Amino acid sequence: MCQQKRKFWQYFWRCALVIILVLTFAGWGVEPAQALLRQHHDSPSVLRYHSQVSIKDEFGYAWQVLLFKQNYNNPVKDLRLRLVGFPGVVEIAHPQPLEIETAGGKLLLASDAYAVTAPASNVGEYQLTDVLAKLPTIDALKLHVPVESGKPLVLNIPNSVVTEWQWLVTEID
Repeated sequence: MCQQKRKFWQYFWRCALVIILVLTFAGWGVEPAQALLRQHHDSPSVLRYHSQVSIKDEFGYAWQVLLFKQNYNNPVKDLRLRLVGFPGVVEIAHPQPLEIETAGGKLLLASDAYAVTAPASNVGEYQLTDVLAKLPTIDALKLHVPVESGKPLVLNIPNSVVTEWQWLVTEID
């Protein structure tokens, strides 16, 4: 009987160790970007929501990526995607469109909302009203940001953020 108890506990602790190791190493592959729905007041009685996430580009620089609705009084909601890069490091090329690549390789274009003037050279804003409806709800995306230095920068948008964008558009008004 004592031999069986000892074997049981040895088996138990081995299984526990394997589970702990699997959970530890599985967490290393998790995408660190988590979108966050935020509230803001347009006026004292008007509360609005937007999705905001910080995502690193291929060079390790952080970008703020914000999806928000504009012109709430209009029956057709104007959806905008604002990209803010690190000042002094990147200059967004205006009036170039933003290329959005789906996981299936489909390319969509979002027009530049700052075609005439941008508030700063590291800020871009793109019209997503027509584009968002064409995006898959569960797949990750690649944003090809047009920059002055030539080849577009790539921002990988995780599927959790894309899902939140769809939720923001369909569920929150």
